[in-house]
Amino acid sequence: MSGEEGQLYQPIIGTLGYILSPDGQKTLLVHRNARLDDQHLGKYNGLGGKMEPGEDVLACMRREIYEEAGIECTRMRLRGTINWTGFGPNGENWLGFIFLITDFSGIPFTENEEGSLSWFPLTEIMDLPMWEGDRHFLPLVFDDDPRIFHGYMPYDNGKPTGWSYHRL
Repeated sequence: MSGEEGQLYQPIIGTLGYILSPDGQKTLLVHRNARLDDQHLGKYNGLGGKMEPGEDVLACMRREIYEEAGIECTRMRLRGTINWTGFGPNGENWLGFIFLITDFSGIPFTENEEGSLSWFPLTEIMDLPMWEGDRHFLPLVFDDDPRIFHGYMPYDNGKPTGWSYHRL
């Protein structure tokens, strides 16, 4: 049972990856501009999605990056986890595993079914349209602290209502 009035906590489990350029100065983002019914329409995001039965989180991240960008992850590391309660379009809870992909093979797509893919300097990503909550955890994805962060970010009506995290 969860702490919310006896409701069972059954989050959607997903992965979210940020791919570094070979020089480590840029990251590949998708501009979600392809589907008018997209909950993320107009926003810039890392790549990822829902974990499927029979996968672990690494397999999920590798599959999602291959499907969305056409590249193979050859080196990545877990940077953090986030419990996003109420995040989905119908208030679904998500448990996300956030990865930094530091090496890959292949040439990334320039677009996919969600939108266009482009490289952005790390120094400029905070200026892009994105989920308000992403601004809280993105610095932790790219910082030099080797510790994994574990965050909690409740959402209500498409907006974060809080943010807390720990590193051990």
